[in-house]
Amino acid sequence: MREFDDDVLECFLDNQLQLFPEKVAETLDEAEEFLEDCMAVVVDSADEVREYFEEEGIDMEDADENEILEAKEVFEIGDGRYLIVEG
Repeated sequence: MREFDDDVLECFLDNQLQLFPEKVAETLDEAEEFLEDCMAVVVDSADEVREYFEEEGIDMEDADENEILEAKEVFEIGDGRYLIVEG
């Protein structure tokens, strides 16, 4: 069973250049392996994105929701969930 579903993997494949200068994965399997290696997480809401950054000690106190969601590490999956990848 996959840790990341196809929607998450396809989102990362389509948008990986927002975080990396060149592609790090070409297939769903490569994307899954990469995301597992860098301990990426999927959260269910914008609020959980903020909570994740706070738990990681990243100062987002003065940032509004749009600034947080536009961080290059944050990928909007399109169904309300977000993928967070630490580059």
